Amino acid sequence: DAARCRPGRPHNGAMSAADRTTRRPGAITDVPGIEVGHHTDPRRPTGCTVVLAREGAVAGVDVRGAAPGTRETDLLAPGNLVTQVHGVLLAGGSAFGLDAAAGVMRWLEEQGCGLDVGACRVPIVPAAVLFDLLIGDARIRPDGEAGYAACAAASARRPAEGCVGAGTGAAVGKLFGIARAMKGGIGTASVRADGITVGALIACNALGDVVDPDTGEPIAGARRADGRGLVGSHRTLLKGQLPTPILPGTNTTLGVIATDARLDKAQAQRLALAGHDGLARAIRPVHTQSDGDTLFALATGHAGRAPNPTLLGTLAAEAVARATLRAVRQARGLRLGDLHLPAAVDLPTGRP
Repeated sequence: DAARCRPGRPHNGAMSAADRTTRRPGAITDVPGIEVGHHTDPRRPTGCTVVLAREGAVAGVDVRGAAPGTRETDLLAPGNLVTQVHGVLLAGGSAFGLDAAAGVMRWLEEQGCGLDVGACRVPIVPAAVLFDLLIGDARIRPDGEAGYAACAAASARRPAEGCVGAGTGAAVGKLFGIARAMKGGIGTASVRADGITVGALIACNALGDVVDPDTGEPIAGARRADGRGLVGSHRTLLKGQLPTPILPGTNTTLGVIATDARLDKAQAQRLALAGHDGLARAIRPVHTQSDGDTLFALATGHAGRAPNPTLLGTLAAEAVARATLRAVRQARGLRLGDLHLPAAVDLPTGRP
């Protein structure tokens, strides 16, 4: 089955640990067998991103936000039948964006990828969506053609980051309304230890602020009323200042964690759970009633073994935190009509 579904480009191998920690942040595509493709809609800021595992990968998922929009997540429970998936879709467009998964399935079927059920092969494509309908014309959202286009663009090269794919219409720091928010985006990173690589791809559209986990310094988030600096949402809430009334489900951070470790479904689910520790380090507040925060985990097994589970969880949390930070650092500001969403690079400092 794997021979019928070969990646379009050879994988060049993971970079050294020194490169990863001192010069380059790595990428989810450092994991052999993983490809990433984006589709960015030119008509408004929205899009979708696909993470492909054409040979199949053992998968898990963990949903921590209270307002998720998802597809095929029940299938990933350890007690359920299907073991492997062939792709994961992350999309803008809120619940409408789930339509893009049909295009991912169509593309994978054309490549001969999927679960063999006798009559045909059925690609297994879990999906999750984030809310970006306040940015531009809400009638424009990812569909089947967008999902297909993301697959056609996929490769094992380092994926683009910032305002592309599922991160195109993302914003962060919306505790006091979209008018005081900043631009979010999509980012990737990887870490390696003991011969195991773990990578993450994060589309950050959080209600909360994004902070540097190493310093606690806010990088992007809710701005002061004059727009010149950051409020510091976490500290503001601790002082008892209540946020602006927020529509449920109008945020959400999505991501995929991938590893070359050999895992079963229960272990993959634990890997997704551990990744949320990375979100908690980089986003404050996180996992709110207005977020649908969802992380998928993919294990390709290329390393041929399962590492120490504590090490694996540590790598996952680190990769997720780094990728979340890159999602806002690689973003660029947006002006659309009366709406202005500056990016982290537009501020001289992230301090309130």
